Amino acid sequence: MTTAAPLTLNEFLTLPETQPASEFINGRIYQKPMPQGKHSRLQFKFCDAVNQVAETPQIALAFPELRCTFGGRSIVPDASVFRWERIPFEVDGEVPNTFEIFPDWTVEILSPEQKATKVISNILHCLKYGTQLGWLIDPDDRLILAFIPGQEPLELTGSESLPIPNFLTLDLTVEQVFSWLKVNR
Repeated sequence: MTTAAPLTLNEFLTLPETQPASEFINGRIYQKPMPQGKHSRLQFKFCDAVNQVAETPQIALAFPELRCTFGGRSIVPDASVFRWERIPFEVDGEVPNTFEIFPDWTVEILSPEQKATKVISNILHCLKYGTQLGWLIDPDDRLILAFIPGQEPLELTGSESLPIPNFLTLDLTVEQVFSWLKVNR
């Protein structure tokens, strides 16, 4: 869903949140598709994998569906990872509701009805403002596109190792990521 009438970013931010989330890009509002099973499972397992190695030692935190407002856009990546020292904690140590900064690592999981170009545009926007790494996970084609500043995107499949930001120690292959879709029953 897209609105036709251009708004300002500030006007957009005063609107009530929608389910699924809406994003503000180039003066227009785009509603994200409703996450489905594979999307939700990959999103959960990704955030869990990052937080297992990064939260306790206070290296980073991964957030699902966190609104990030910066550079004239307000986007909601499927997963955002922030280095610990960049998280805008409140005085009492709680995580704030608003993040007006770019993520250090952004991950998008392509839904069947979602346009890849819009998702890639959001990843490129993040890289332009300082994000170290972007992943586009395509569950249908079982591939991951990795976006690294100043490089061509990498198309990764099968047993290939995935690039990880330099602040994290995490070894993952494409196969491992897609193995998260299987659940023991």
